[in-house]
Amino acid sequence: MKQVIAMHGWGGDSNTWNFWAEYFCKNGWTWQSVERGYGNSPPWSPIWARLPSNGNCSKRVVIAHSLGLHLIDSQILIKATDVVLLSSFSSFIPNDNKNRSLRTALKGMQKHLGTSEEGSMLKHFLLKAVHPESTKAMPSSGPMTNGLSIEGRQRLIKDLKLLSETNKLPKGLSAHSRVLVIQGQEDLIIVPSTRRTLIDDLKKHLSHHPTNWSIPGTGHLLLAPDLIKDVHSWLVN
Repeated sequence: MKQVIAMHGWGGDSNTWNFWAEYFCKNGWTWQSVERGYGNSPPWSPIWARLPSNGNCSKRVVIAHSLGLHLIDSQILIKATDVVLLSSFSSFIPNDNKNRSLRTALKGMQKHLGTSEEGSMLKHFLLKAVHPESTKAMPSSGPMTNGLSIEGRQRLIKDLKLLSETNKLPKGLSAHSRVLVIQGQEDLIIVPSTRRTLIDDLKKHLSHHPTNWSIPGTGHLLLAPDLIKDVHSWLVN
């Protein structure tokens, strides 16, 4: 049995994975997407399906984008045989000269949430996430585009605080999981030193070193042609 549980990042929703889910389901996988509940959809977290008696060769795959690595339930993560990390991090704020500017930026974002500046702040974040693609690549739906719910805004604020306080790999990541890290070389959200720290932390934690793809010409949203197919090929090989 081949299963995927996918976790979106800060400000996203489960619809992020529609194209991924369609492709994987056509190839015989079961797909479930976690919903954090920033917008009009209620929060929801799935569980792994019970394995059949002959499930020795089964796969339980977690795919997480950005902060999603830290948002996914540890009970899901601990049972994963494979983990795919898209634009992820162990510690968001690096221990270098970017530290102060990032902390200031996060405080500014938190200050604008719930004010008349909220919409423009979220749009600015989306523009950075989409870079280097044009504005045409910006999501046409989702909480950042369609608006936050009252409860969702509180979750977004809570998760922004979590993002600023991350300092290690999340509890539950098994040392025996096979891990694929995919990073965009043009990412304006995750700075290069933070990307390197993730790889270093994974090498120390895992029993086998992670596979790392650094993709030129792509940003935080990793809008690379054929990425879904490439990830699928890695998982089945």
